[in-house]
Amino acid sequence: MTKLSINNKSYEIDVQDDMPLLWAIRDIVGLTGTKFGCGVAQCGACSILIDGRLTKSCSMPVSYGVGKEILTIEGTTQNLEYLREAWFKGNVPQCGYCQSGQLIAATSLLDEIENPTDKDIDDAMSANICRCGTYSRIRKAIHKAVALKNQN
Repeated sequence: MTKLSINNKSYEIDVQDDMPLLWAIRDIVGLTGTKFGCGVAQCGACSILIDGRLTKSCSMPVSYGVGKEILTIEGTTQNLEYLREAWFKGNVPQCGYCQSGQLIAATSLLDEIENPTDKDIDDAMSANICRCGTYSRIRKAIHKAVALKNQN
């Protein structure tokens, strides 16, 4: 049995240690917000935070997550809540497929840089692909999240 802590909840799962973490999260645990995109850690749809570090779950084995705290889009942090509100207010998604990975990457950014510049945002978000091209709305929403955070 493998124990994983996902979104502050403990899960015991019976999987091989080399199974991609993405499939354990989606298929075994049932948290389907984290998406499969490319399978080679290039698109960012599978992005999660492991101990606060942005990680592409499609290329990490389950064993990598053992003993660590995993955050998926179904979880929450204060920065993620501000981002969710900004995403909603800014009508960011089109098809929405990449957006859970985009939100997790943006959370990682705001966890590291309190008031990011456009360059900071572009650099941090460059590893997440949006085939609908919502990059300018994403950038605006990240700035809006910072403004919301500074208001509170």
